[in-house]
Amino acid sequence: MNAPTTLSADALAGAVDPDPQESAEWREAFTALVAAHGPQRARQILDGLAQLARQQRIGWQPELSTPYINTIAVDAQPAFPGDLAIEERLASLMRWNALAMVVRANHSYGELGGHIASYASAADLFETGFNHFFHARNEAHGGDLVFFQPHSAPGVYARAYLEGRLSEGDLLHYRQELTAPAFIDGKGARGLSSYPHPYLMPDFWQFPTGSMGIGPISSIYHARFMRYLTHRGLLDCNARRVWGVFGDGEMDEPESMSALTLAAREKLDNLVWVVNCNLQRLDGPVRGNGRIIDELEKLFAGAGWNVIKLVWGSDWDGLFARDTTGALARAFAHTVDGQMQTFAAKDGRFNRDTFFGQNDELKRLAQGMTDEQIDRLKRGGHDLVKIHAAYAAAAAHSGQPTVILAHTKKGYGMGSAGQGRMTTHSQKKFESADLIGFRNRFHLPLSDEQATSLAFYKPADDSPEMQYLQSHRAALGGAMPRRETACDIVPKPELAAYAQFAVAADGKEMSTTMAFVRMLGALLKDPALGPRVVPIVADEARTFGMANLFKQVGIYSSVGQRYAPEDIDSILSYREATDGQILEEGISEAGAIASWTAAATSYSVHGLAMLPFYIYYSMFGFQRVGDQIWAAADQRARGFLLGATSGRTTLGGEGLQHQDGTSHLIAATIPNCKAYDPAYAGEMAVIVDAGIREMLVEQKDVFYYVTLMNENYAQPSLPPEAHADVLRGCYRLAGDPAAAPQARVTLLGSGAILTEVVKAAQQLAAEGIAAEVFSVTSWSELARDGVACEAAAAKPFIAQQLAGGTGPIVAATDYVRAVPESVRAFLPAGRRYVTLGTDGFGRSDTRAALRDFFGVDAASIVRAAKAALG
Repeated sequence: MNAPTTLSADALAGAVDPDPQESAEWREAFTALVAAHGPQRARQILDGLAQLARQQRIGWQPELSTPYINTIAVDAQPAFPGDLAIEERLASLMRWNALAMVVRANHSYGELGGHIASYASAADLFETGFNHFFHARNEAHGGDLVFFQPHSAPGVYARAYLEGRLSEGDLLHYRQELTAPAFIDGKGARGLSSYPHPYLMPDFWQFPTGSMGIGPISSIYHARFMRYLTHRGLLDCNARRVWGVFGDGEMDEPESMSALTLAAREKLDNLVWVVNCNLQRLDGPVRGNGRIIDELEKLFAGAGWNVIKLVWGSDWDGLFARDTTGALARAFAHTVDGQMQTFAAKDGRFNRDTFFGQNDELKRLAQGMTDEQIDRLKRGGHDLVKIHAAYAAAAAHSGQPTVILAHTKKGYGMGSAGQGRMTTHSQKKFESADLIGFRNRFHLPLSDEQATSLAFYKPADDSPEMQYLQSHRAALGGAMPRRETACDIVPKPELAAYAQFAVAADGKEMSTTMAFVRMLGALLKDPALGPRVVPIVADEARTFGMANLFKQVGIYSSVGQRYAPEDIDSILSYREATDGQILEEGISEAGAIASWTAAATSYSVHGLAMLPFYIYYSMFGFQRVGDQIWAAADQRARGFLLGATSGRTTLGGEGLQHQDGTSHLIAATIPNCKAYDPAYAGEMAVIVDAGIREMLVEQKDVFYYVTLMNENYAQPSLPPEAHADVLRGCYRLAGDPAAAPQARVTLLGSGAILTEVVKAAQQLAAEGIAAEVFSVTSWSELARDGVACEAAAAKPFIAQQLAGGTGPIVAATDYVRAVPESVRAFLPAGRRYVTLGTDGFGRSDTRAALRDFFGVDAASIVRAAKAALG
């Protein structure tokens, strides 16, 4: 749609056909082949020619991109099954109420923000899904999973308002959650969250998508997890589909792209992405000097997806039909997205002069069209008929995931106030003339006063529009999005049945990682809980000693095992199976945490409680995929994250990027994450047992982060009376204030460094200094208790535990000092508090050298205690 590019001499030479007659004969022969023998035979011939071209080494391969036109031809479109006029009126009402909601909020409070332009571009994409494709869960259907483009949340609220799920008062409290009556008084209008947030609206939103890129990768692994449930015979998900509506700018996020080949490899034809290609990011064009639709087509096609281009609306069909020379396709081929954005922002006269005025062929095509008709030429993503055809084709496609690349205008219908403009993403305020113009553009039944006062509009319940809306949703299972939490309680085995060896260790040497793996193997054998356990690893099962589980429960593969593994004669051989239980995600922490989230939210997404255990290098958890963990928390996940080889000194030799000194600091920031750093197998067993009870029996919306060590040392038995204290955060391990009332120092330790603390206490005793030793199993639980006790004017648990001692307190951990510093405010008054930690970058060396370097070994603890004593 811009001036034709001047071609270089080389390009011109390449474009010249030396024998037009021969070329025409080839084309005629191929056309005759298709007519006589059909597409399948034509594909066979093309495949043979491509193979021959490779053999001849001519350096050619088919282009992955197709012309800038619709994939689905006009004569291949199914009949539109709905009432087009009613659906267009409903979509216009959604647009208006969404706009009114955002603009009203910003008239009252200019700081609230909100987005209009994204939903304006995606409204028809949403509405086609709502009216014809998105199934809600009911007795007859398990329900589709729909990931909504986050900036379009106002449009979903607008639909819920027409459905009667949200009130006008609710809409008036958009982005005002704390001042809404429901928050203050416990009743009345509720506040509406900025984006899809299940934690804030637990009966409404299913999936958090506000952080760009996390929705796309999550949707892929949810689709794969549905196959996992089906193949394992736990739940039939065959009739269900995952839909994701995402932005073209969002595709720049690495998480958006990282699992495309997995979706194709697994043949996830239950997955459909709709990429809203409005060509604009927040600041400007997504690809100003290129075409994002072409780029994405190549990317998805190369990854093995079925690609449907939805570029032009029905108004263009007549133009293409009259264009016998291909002038339109040639013009589009030389039009970059930056120019497309300009055309979206300008009027019909500008587009007539600038696009159709490029040459005589285009001028003739536009003859007989008024400037207004040119201005109203729709892009494909705004045409309900074209969208329905694309969705229907995607739903019918088998063997591949499908992506629909839908061409839209950002701020569609906003006119001079924002359509296609650089600032449209941030547009939140409208002048009176703009509001009236919007009303006129969409033929809204509003007076001038109603339009300028931003009145919400809802037709009467018995109107054709409302009856149509309700009947179509009823046919698809009811309203959505809708989050449900009802699921059966899964019985928990007794602790002794799977972890007696850990709580009664009697000094046996083992690492807490090995103890966990042994416990996991026993849990997998439990008849009630075992089938619900989902072990997840990111290519580290052998590192963590889990290879024995390969034969026990198998590694999930949608196609089974088509080869004889190299180690088939080994008792630890690699075994893949269609009903395998382990999810081995390869070298992809992002993929593994996405799988964990799918399993950890199965109780709400599928009504089937599952219990995932994702074990990984702790450094590659919260630090590497912390945003995905935060999104899982928003989705109210229930499961275990196991940070193995944790701590900055326990992983000898690995160095800076592998040694974890911060995960407990980050975990402490997530309100529904209970983080523990147990030193002993017995502590870990009690924590895991409590987590199973809390998540599967009591069905609380929490998840556990438990760090594990790879260091072998003597494991003491854990007395029953200490179990409750382990869960609260600390218990007395050694020292008796009653026997030694003048104990002069108290030592606190956790995880890998507790053994050093015990050694330090012994060395101090040899020097005549009495010491109490407390095992701190959770610094964050102690800190949370302290904050809660401050608010209630009560005594913090850690203060109660340390009340019998005297003298200074020295705390040592394998983490940065900020972790033990988190409890400073809640210690007994008047006692000096010294913290030791592993601040800085990690190093490669032995454990002993590392602990000496960071000052957390027994000798350093002794020096700190003596210095504190003066």
